[in-house]
Amino acid sequence: MFAAAVAAVDAKTKPVGALGRIETLAIQLACIQNSLTPRVDQARVLIFAADHGVADDGVSAYPKAVTREMMRNFSSGGAAICVFAKSVGAQLEVIDVGVDADMRDVEGLVHASVRRGTRNMRHEAAMTAAECEQAMQVGRDAAQRAIDAGMHAILLGEMGIGNTTAAAVITSAITAAEPAQTVGRGTGIDDARHAQKIAIVSEVLSKHSAGSLSAVQLLAAVGGLEIAAMTGAALHAAAHGLVVLVDGYIATAAVLIADRIDVSVRRALVFAHRGSEPGHAIALAALKAQPLLMLELRLGEGSGAALALPLVQAAARMLTEMATFASAGVSTADAS
Repeated sequence: MFAAAVAAVDAKTKPVGALGRIETLAIQLACIQNSLTPRVDQARVLIFAADHGVADDGVSAYPKAVTREMMRNFSSGGAAICVFAKSVGAQLEVIDVGVDADMRDVEGLVHASVRRGTRNMRHEAAMTAAECEQAMQVGRDAAQRAIDAGMHAILLGEMGIGNTTAAAVITSAITAAEPAQTVGRGTGIDDARHAQKIAIVSEVLSKHSAGSLSAVQLLAAVGGLEIAAMTGAALHAAAHGLVVLVDGYIATAAVLIADRIDVSVRRALVFAHRGSEPGHAIALAALKAQPLLMLELRLGEGSGAALALPLVQAAARMLTEMATFASAGVSTADAS
């Protein structure tokens, strides 16, 4: 399919390579869907939400209560991703996989809580192996719902106070980057709290011998539940021919895990943007990824993925709808 897609793109009414990375993206979409007429018209944002025990140690500028409060904000349509998803015509599904609160009274959520937040990874494993598998299954189930609904793409998003700490541990463990390189400001912490966060990530890496763990063992040791769910969603969607549009640092940490579980997932991954967290660039480099946008985002929620979706849709439509030199009666370049 790759060679056929390259030939199809080169036959369009433009100089070869004139559309730059849009051409590369169109070829990737053709390979993901095994079709020279790929479609990304139907897309669903999946926001997996969960809390982290390590948040109790002051790694975030915001308390854990914000996670449950934001779930209500998602439900009422007031969050950035609600606005962005609507503006690009994407569906939105919000899944409680481990919020530290009873969310059953909130309408419009998928209630799939494995447990009310992870344990504090500074002192013990964030999840048991069984809980980790259950959280991954929540992600697989969400991806399957998207497949059953006729989606062509899923957009990975998350919500969880403290999850940049987990992402930093995962990124350092997999890439061997020092915590000072993978730990950023997250929700906007000051210098003192940033130094504390670096120390906590170093402590966790040492406590769990994180660099020597398998991908699934690492996921269980440091969490979070929403990262495990995104891992499961990415693996399942990729295996079934969906485009997986990856949002920011936390979503990229999840697909770092997915890539270690099954490297074939990488062919389905489209990286929306490079955020302002320093570890995000390191995680992207480990995946040999070229993000579509650089907007200094650090919100999460799938916000960057939603903003990038029109580019992905345009690439698909270029391959599907743009005329060829032959069909348009346009002269080709003089080979001499």
